[in-house]
Amino acid sequence: MFRDRTVSLVIPAYNEEETIRQVVEEFRTEPHLDEIIVVDNNCKDRTAELAAAAGARVVQESKPGYGAALMAGMSAAKGDILVLVEADGSFRARDVVKLLVYLDDAGMVMGTRTTKQMVEQGANMRFMLRWGNVFMAKFLQLCWMRPSEPRFTDVGCTFRALSTTTFEKIRHRLRMTGPAFSPEMMCAALQERCRIIEVPVTYSQRMGGESKHSDTFARQAKTAWKMFRTICRKRFLERGAPMPARSEG
Repeated sequence: MFRDRTVSLVIPAYNEEETIRQVVEEFRTEPHLDEIIVVDNNCKDRTAELAAAAGARVVQESKPGYGAALMAGMSAAKGDILVLVEADGSFRARDVVKLLVYLDDAGMVMGTRTTKQMVEQGANMRFMLRWGNVFMAKFLQLCWMRPSEPRFTDVGCTFRALSTTTFEKIRHRLRMTGPAFSPEMMCAALQERCRIIEVPVTYSQRMGGESKHSDTFARQAKTAWKMFRTICRKRFLERGAPMPARSEG
């Protein structure tokens, strides 16, 4: 619990048996978390079993994709505050409190992995990936310079916190099922005039496995294009009600 508000941690997972136990065990040491939810997104390994053994509540989601898994986890969460994080061990539990503190002043708090001093050796944040995220973040920032004047340096950071009140405001605007869900959340919050604050978080080397969206240049480019299209759609086409859902393929 944090300042009389309960806190739920949501971890989307697809075949993460190599890391999930360590991640759940680390975040269980964070005293402000009241529950940890691991979303089994069609795992074909022992992810769900290991997560439950480590103390997490496992939620099943058959619709594939990072965004779909997060929606299922946030919908199932019982907390007043939702904290989202990866299952690969690249983020540290000690940074949770950074996000929670700033929720007193915002509806959503984003982590950023582009502060060079916070990127540890071996982390998946090479030059092109880092500056690609900065460029896309500045594009999103420019799109909403009026009236919101946000300050962003990362659109792909999956470590973030939001109040359940914010989630209920924006959930009808969330349609993407893959990695573009990340900037879509940011855009949806800005559409609903929610305040967003960004804070630096530690970004570490993955404990195991490989990124599904940024391990090769081709995947990075594909993800960047989807994010760019999503930002443009949210800013220039969705003036009122959100557009119908479309496939991300």
